Amino acid sequence: MRSAPSGSKTISARRSLRYNPHATQQTRPCTTSGAITIGTNALLSLLVALAVWFSWRWWYLERPRRALAQVSRHPHLNDLVLGFVTNVLDTLGIGSFAPTTAVFKLQRRPADEDIPGTLNAGHAPPTFVEALIFISAVRVEAVTLIGMIGASVLGAWLGGGIVARLPRRAIQVGMGVALLVSASLFVAQNLQLMPGGGDAVGLQDGQLVFAIVVSFVLGALMMLGIGLYAPCLILVSLLGMNPLTAFPIMMGSCAFLMPVGAVRLIQKGRYDLRAALGLALGGIPGVLIAAYVVKSLPMQWLRWLVVLVVLYAATLMLLSARRQPALQTGRAVP
Repeated sequence: MRSAPSGSKTISARRSLRYNPHATQQTRPCTTSGAITIGTNALLSLLVALAVWFSWRWWYLERPRRALAQVSRHPHLNDLVLGFVTNVLDTLGIGSFAPTTAVFKLQRRPADEDIPGTLNAGHAPPTFVEALIFISAVRVEAVTLIGMIGASVLGAWLGGGIVARLPRRAIQVGMGVALLVSASLFVAQNLQLMPGGGDAVGLQDGQLVFAIVVSFVLGALMMLGIGLYAPCLILVSLLGMNPLTAFPIMMGSCAFLMPVGAVRLIQKGRYDLRAALGLALGGIPGVLIAAYVVKSLPMQWLRWLVVLVVLYAATLMLLSARRQPALQTGRAVP
């Protein structure tokens, strides 16, 4: 994911964070100069604790359902592959929600109303790994980082409760619109229409308050399956921050908000366990390979491919929503 700079430059800059951890502040203007701040250290510790809690809570909620299960609860091979590929794309900045939703819709599994919960539960573990990598590598002022992450988590908690009660058609319409928005953002990135950003690594006063409010809204929308990555990149760039600072903010936000919202959806049974496990187990190695092994990818062509798949899935999702009232009343759709 990038803003005004070319995709290759952005990936190269981010890769320098990973392959040269001893680089200085002068050669890596957005990275830490050495020691991680106390606030960042505390955030990383809290993230590890949250990952442990989420794993335990997921197991605890599913344990009573095991005896009632009439089908295998092991992930499909294609879900493992999907988790791997989409989290490679996620780590490189393309995002995982839109491609995953597109594939789910194309394979007609899971049910549309279960997709938001599956996305948030399944992609949460790989996102923990992403957040640990980028929060450690890219410097962002603690107040900005913690404030935006905290707001997104609160939004996810409230949004998760709302999504768990939404009818099937409302979720179909919401996700169809979300896919169209995602496709538009990918097109804007490829045409270099995204804001260029500045050099700041933090926000103050009114800008900070504005960023926190927007983060709250984005956290709530993410429970519907609307990815946070591209909107967050646009937000920090418009406010004059270096686009690279979007990575720890957006990945940290997702790592904290996804399990919080996912637990509510898991508790309600509004997700597909097998698909979520596949995304989680396949996604973690995908993150590690993308972060430490992948040397280069044709990002622009990958985004165009994602645009085509996402637009097709959006069309299917909205057509399904259009048919829903007709199915309920027994009418034929013209």
